[in-house]
Amino acid sequence: MIYGAMKFSIGGSLKLAFRPWVEGLENIPAEGPAILASNHLSFSDSFFLPAVLDRKVTFIAKSEYFTSPGVKGKLTAAFFKGVGQLPVDRSGARGAGDAAIQSGIKVLANGELFGIYPEGTRSPDGRLYRGKPGGLARVALGSGAPVIPIAMINTEKIQPPGKVLPKLMRPGIRIGKPLDFSRYQGMESDRFILRSITDEVMYEIMKLGGQEYVDIYATAAKRQLAEDAKAATAAKGATPRAADPKGQ
Repeated sequence: MIYGAMKFSIGGSLKLAFRPWVEGLENIPAEGPAILASNHLSFSDSFFLPAVLDRKVTFIAKSEYFTSPGVKGKLTAAFFKGVGQLPVDRSGARGAGDAAIQSGIKVLANGELFGIYPEGTRSPDGRLYRGKPGGLARVALGSGAPVIPIAMINTEKIQPPGKVLPKLMRPGIRIGKPLDFSRYQGMESDRFILRSITDEVMYEIMKLGGQEYVDIYATAAKRQLAEDAKAATAAKGATPRAADPKGQ
């Protein structure tokens, strides 16, 4: 009931204000489990995609969003529950990885849709980065559910980093045909199979969205950008030594 109310209010408002266009809705099954594997350009991806679908989509979110104290914390928790976000505890030895995989498999076992971003984090520059092999592939093999590639288009332009007010423009969503990986059933421990599944999905996402592909992880790209920014700031702040008129 909460999800339905949130979807009606938030989803309806998003569609009315931004008028997202969508292609390939017929590729989303009317019932039964499916994994929606999407590129990740913006925080709003997890809102625009469910807004255009008739079915509920569950994404994972860090547990801190659901456990913060006070009135603000309760409102935040209610909001994320209402839009279909599932809390995942990242405090274990392997962080959110195993918890996210098991949560995804449970969602799919209930015949629902599970949304996942194979890149693991938002793209820092609008390009498509290498998918992480553990999450998506293990959920696919552990559940047996089909993987539906999805390309979010121009969502990063609506609210770029540092901008408070969103820009009113039409984002796009392209939904590809379901991918069946049942031929790899029982091979969850083979890292080459996990890599192959992930790369196949990322290739389909690239074809759908037309993004430039970068064969490194987005997390590594973000670290490099941060290091470059730090070096540039240090270089700008450095004061060159005044020349000695006597050459000493």
